[in-house]
Amino acid sequence: MPRLRTDIVVHRVPLKPECNPVRQKLRKMKPDVLIKIKEEVQKQIEAGFLTVSKYPEWMVNIVPVPKKDGKVRICVDYRDLNRASPKDNFPLPHIDMLVDNTARYSTFSFMDGFSGYNQIKMAKEIEVYVDDMIAKSKVDEDHTTTLQKLFDRLRKYQLKLNPSKCTFGATSGKLLGFIVSEEGIRVYPDKVRAIMEMSSPKTEKEIRGFLGRLNYISRFISHLTPTCEPIFKLLRKNNPGKWNEDCEEAFNKIKQYLQSPPVLIPPAQGRPLILYLTVLESFMGGVLGQHDLSGKKEHAIYYLSKKFTDYESRYSMLERTCCALVWTAHRLRQYMLYHTTCLISKMDPIKYIFEKPSLSGRIAKWQVLLSEYDIVYVTKKAIKGSAVADHLAAQPVADYEPMRIDFPDENIFLVEKNARDHETWTMLFDGASNELGHGIGVVLISPEGKVFPLTAKLCFECTHNIAEYEACIMGLQVACDMSIKKLKVLGDSMLVIHQVKEEWETRHAKLVPYS
Repeated sequence: MPRLRTDIVVHRVPLKPECNPVRQKLRKMKPDVLIKIKEEVQKQIEAGFLTVSKYPEWMVNIVPVPKKDGKVRICVDYRDLNRASPKDNFPLPHIDMLVDNTARYSTFSFMDGFSGYNQIKMAKEIEVYVDDMIAKSKVDEDHTTTLQKLFDRLRKYQLKLNPSKCTFGATSGKLLGFIVSEEGIRVYPDKVRAIMEMSSPKTEKEIRGFLGRLNYISRFISHLTPTCEPIFKLLRKNNPGKWNEDCEEAFNKIKQYLQSPPVLIPPAQGRPLILYLTVLESFMGGVLGQHDLSGKKEHAIYYLSKKFTDYESRYSMLERTCCALVWTAHRLRQYMLYHTTCLISKMDPIKYIFEKPSLSGRIAKWQVLLSEYDIVYVTKKAIKGSAVADHLAAQPVADYEPMRIDFPDENIFLVEKNARDHETWTMLFDGASNELGHGIGVVLISPEGKVFPLTAKLCFECTHNIAEYEACIMGLQVACDMSIKKLKVLGDSMLVIHQVKEEWETRHAKLVPYS
């Protein structure tokens, strides 16, 4: 069969000089599978794809993969060879971006190369032998021209297609496990069917298999992490838990949700994105959306959720919101880096991070990580006609508050369950300034005795008294952010305490702005 000419390209496998050749032991196979392997190998030898190596230094096993037609696909266990070969510094395209860039077209043609890996010849010193193509058009009339250009290139390099795997002029098709069309992106029905037909997992392997299938389509599932939390617990170390009613309920909830999964729309250039962020004590959930051209309807782009680590769950509510925003921006970098993002949440983490006069270690790190994004905090009332919020409200997770478009009281920033506003918190503050630097520290103690320590480094020259003032102000700001109603403040600076209480006069010019 014709293939790419060797003066155009050949494939070489570079090897690290310190790695020794590996000869794998021959694996035994079932007789019926062995017959199919021999038939396929003989066919490839006759076609000139394979040749016999007389004195091989490397020997690897065949890994047969069954096909739908009963034949086998011959794969090879190249793990040892991969470890001995330097990695190419070539970034693979992001799967989400590939799928997004293909959706919203009207006409598609899906083509598959005939034995694509065999159409590039190996260099002479090695002797062994890349493939799916998609032509897409916004207008049907342009599709023929697009295909003509593609066929001319294939003909030029003598590349062949597999007719049985080609589809031309389709309005939708499968790409990387998803269905792309002019309407948007859908979950491939076979992936949903595989989950719907699963019986309740009983072993660790079955549980991991179920969660692995969900992970691939996680961008379609709202509140995935909190919904599946009972199942996630079974995989934690030193956890003797077994599949129980909570796990079964979560399993059935996911199945019910996937009966009508949402259609996701890739973002359009020139319009801002809308990020809804819900932060709870142990979890966070978000959905990225965008208005259509009319500005009256929203489309969902991406759903995501996360369970806070044990350390993160001890942050204040505002710091958890900041943490959630940083994690979300990292996950959705491919979208948020190129659009203005309107953030909708109960609190404004942007103001907290970028307008805070003194920065602790993690706040400073978050500031750096978020500085490359254009994120604007807006209130919920500023966003009209939220189809995304309607979708979340229509499919709430039990015991979790759904996101709503109406925010009844703009002055309420946080309402915690069983909040005990009548009880008093305690705040201890201290500051220090010397030749080594300037630092401040605060400790907040809840009525239940929980301790919340905060420290920060001051990045400007100051006196010891100014450092004491900055420590007191930082503690009061955090207390306000946490909606603390009653606070007992303790410090070792009599000057600051008496001046704040207006019992002493402020005379030093540098302290006047603080009084």
